[in-house]
Amino acid sequence: IRTPLTVLAGFVETLQNLPLDANEQSKYLSLMARQAQRMQTLVEDLLTLSRLEGSPLPGTEPTPLSVFWIALREEALALDQAMAGLLGGLHRIEFDPVDVGAVELLGQRGELQSAMSNLVANALRYTPSSGSVKVSWHQTEAGAGVFTVTDDGPGIAPAHLPRITERFYRVDRSRSRETGGTGLGLSIVKHVVQRHQGELTIESQPGLGSRFIITLPANRVRALPETSVAPGLGAQHPREQHAQ
Repeated sequence: IRTPLTVLAGFVETLQNLPLDANEQSKYLSLMARQAQRMQTLVEDLLTLSRLEGSPLPGTEPTPLSVFWIALREEALALDQAMAGLLGGLHRIEFDPVDVGAVELLGQRGELQSAMSNLVANALRYTPSSGSVKVSWHQTEAGAGVFTVTDDGPGIAPAHLPRITERFYRVDRSRSRETGGTGLGLSIVKHVVQRHQGELTIESQPGLGSRFIITLPANRVRALPETSVAPGLGAQHPREQHAQ
């Protein structure tokens, strides 16, 4: 919090003491807004962690997987567009056309959405714009649900893997700051998954990309009475095909 606050205070002092023209004022105000947004995002993530640690275990509220799938796709495309100027282009984003309309997840909807979104956002932030991010879902023979985000980015060195879910631990601090990361995303994912009796697995090798896997136990996944895929889930969005 101190870093963006210090930068913001410096910009305020500049505006107060220097005779800037309209263009210069606009530039500084834009930079100030960016730092304020960084602080807001960081505070929101800290509050999320605090709520997770202080709240009772989630119940079994049912939410169709298709609801998560639609929201994740929209968020991924919007974030990719927002980061295009920083990274120099768009990613190739692929959502497996699986039968997500056939199951529902049992748990706290907001927490599960946050965990999945954080994994997708992380993949986009750390993968070069020429790379790809793939989101998939499948069930094991035992009925467990497996949500996977795979990228072909730079990968993660083995030395970082044991600590990567710690708060504020970041493999590449400069890139995370450039693209709006707070260093809390994977901590949030870990807490949510554990609260739902699941497991977070991270597989990565330098130069070969990364795979982040959320496995939810069978008692958190249930077949829907009517198995029908929500409209549009079986086909790619036009933006998802831009690099193919």
